[in-house]
Amino acid sequence: MNRLLIYSFFLLFCLTIKAQTATEVITKADAKMQGKTNRGMMIMTIIRPKWTREISMKVWAKGVDYSMVLITEPSRDKGTGTLKRERELWSWQPSIDRIIKMPPSMMMQSWMGSDFTNDDLVNQSSMVVDYSHEFISDTIIGNYDCWKIAMYPKEDAAVVWGKLEAYISKNDYFQLMIKYFDEDEFLVNTMKLSEIREMGGRTLPTRLEMIPAENSEQKTVVIYRDFEYDIELDERFFSLQNLKTIR
Repeated sequence: MNRLLIYSFFLLFCLTIKAQTATEVITKADAKMQGKTNRGMMIMTIIRPKWTREISMKVWAKGVDYSMVLITEPSRDKGTGTLKRERELWSWQPSIDRIIKMPPSMMMQSWMGSDFTNDDLVNQSSMVVDYSHEFISDTIIGNYDCWKIAMYPKEDAAVVWGKLEAYISKNDYFQLMIKYFDEDEFLVNTMKLSEIREMGGRTLPTRLEMIPAENSEQKTVVIYRDFEYDIELDERFFSLQNLKTIR
C-alpha cells in the first residue's frame, strides 16, 4: 500500500510537470524580469574593436505597454529621452527641442548607437503575446538545467523576427539566453544574461550582453542598478509632456 501511494504521488508530480506549457514558462520568465512595474538605473556599454562608449540612464516601465528611458550621462546626451506607449515610440531631443515619433521604417535602426534596435524597445516583452511557443529540448547553461523553447511569430503579429529561441532555467525561470533569427532563420543576434543576484526583492540576471552574429568582436553590455519592482506607477506618468520634463 505504501509503495502504491508513493508511486501515485510520483506519477501525479510527473504529470504536473509535463502539464506546464512552453507559453507558461515564457510568461513566468518574463514576469520575473519585468514585474508589474519597475524603476531603476542602467549602465549601457557599447564595445567596438577600437573604442568603447558608456551611457547611464534612468528607466521606468509598467507592464509590456509603457516604458520611459532618460539618459543621464554622458553630458552630450544628457536629457535625451525615449517613450514607449503600446506600439508607438517617441524620442525627445533636447539639443533641438523636438519630440520625434519613430516611423516603422526606423524601427530596425540602432538605439543610441548600440546593438539594440528601436524595435527591441517597443517589442521587449512581445515574446509572450506575439509568438507561439514550443519546447525543443533540454540543455545546460552554466550550472542551470534549462528548457530550450522556440518561438514563432503569430500570423497577425507586427514583429520583425522570424524566430526566437529562449533558454530558461527550470528551477527559477531565469532567462539565460535569447537568440534572434531573421525570416530565413539565420541567426542575427544573441543576448546572454548573467550575474544573477538579488535586486528589488527578487533574484534575477542583472547583466545583459547583445552580440551580433556577424561580428563577434563587438557587443553591447547592459548592467541593472538599484531596481525597484511592483511600485506605484500610473499610466499617466508615460506622457509626452513628462518625456520632456522628467529628471
